[in-house]
Parts: sequence; structure tokens; C-alpha cells
Amino acid sequence: MDARPAGPDDLPAVAATLAGAFFEDPAWSWVFTDPGSRHSQLEAVWALLLEGSVHYGWVWMTPGAEAATLWIPPGMPELAGPQAARIGPLFHQLLDGEVGRVDALMERFMTAHPAAPRHYYLSLFGTRPDCRGRGVGMALLAGNLARIDAEGVPAYLESTNPANLDRYRSVGFEDHGTFALPDGGPTVTTMWRDAP
Repeated sequence: MDARPAGPDDLPAVAATLAGAFFEDPAWSWVFTDPGSRHSQLEAVWALLLEGSVHYGWVWMTPGAEAATLWIPPGMPELAGPQAARIGPLFHQLLDGEVGRVDALMERFMTAHPAAPRHYYLSLFGTRPDCRGRGVGMALLAGNLARIDAEGVPAYLESTNPANLDRYRSVGFEDHGTFALPDGGPTVTTMWRDAP
């Protein structure tokens, strides 16, 4: 797989890819309910997450941003200080102050996330919709996991879409737990992959 770490100039393309990938995601479409504005809302949130973590060197992309991953290395925060201070106001702006659902999702993410052992966290992973079905995303993920395996470190993720569970299982992730979102929201599966 021809992949490389993304730099700051790549982040708009990566955010657009991830926004397309998550457009029909059960959890994120439960948060951003209006299909007419969902893509731009997701793009704004992903852009901030990417901006706050690109300096870790673990935003990976294929040459044309057909697929991308955002990993948080062991012991690092998902968002650096300046971006962490902006995420709450951004959600308020994007959701016109109706942040109950995103607060519920974020709280459950944080509660479910294991504190130990030290691990890589797959925060975001997606393939541009027009590139799905070619194995591009899974090849990118496999390459990332080979690097993580070389460090002898486990990995963790939350799968907000049950359609992806077998894909993650195929590269060594195992179901770790689940949590349901309120108000009839979808169920999220947490997954763990042991170090080799």
C-alpha cells in the first residue's frame, strides 16, 4: 500500500474523505440529523480533530486521500489544548445549541475507553464513497497495524457502524464491549486488538 503520513496541507482533503465516509454512519447521523447539512458538519468536526492531532504523525492517507486513518498514539490526548478548547463551541455552533446527543456520544466514548494498557487508538478511519469496495481502506489499515505491531503495542477502536465489525475482526480486532445511545439511538461496539 502506497500510503504516507498527512501534513497540515493535506487536512482539507482528508476531512472531506472522512466526512463522506461517515455520512451514513448510524451514530453520527443520529447526532447530525439533517442530511442537507451533515457533510459540512462532519467536515468541520473532522477538520478540528485532524488539526489537533496531525503533529503526532499518525494521520495516514493514500496518495489521493481515497482512504485515511487518524490514530492517537499511546498516552497522547485526542486533541491538543487549543483544539480541545474549540470543540465544545464548534458543536454548539453546528447544532444550534442542541448538543444533548453529541454530549451523550462523547460521554459514552470516554467512559468505554480503556485506560490501560497503553495502546494506539483508531479515532477515525474511512474510505471515500466513490472508492469503496476496492480494498484501499483495509490495505491502509493493515499497513498501519503492521507499524503498530512492530512497536509491540495493542490497539483500540469504537465501531459506530455494525457493517464494519467483520472488517475489523478480519485484521485481528475482537469485540470488547458495547454501549447503546439514548432515545432509541444506535449501539456502538468497542474493539481491542492485542499486541503480537
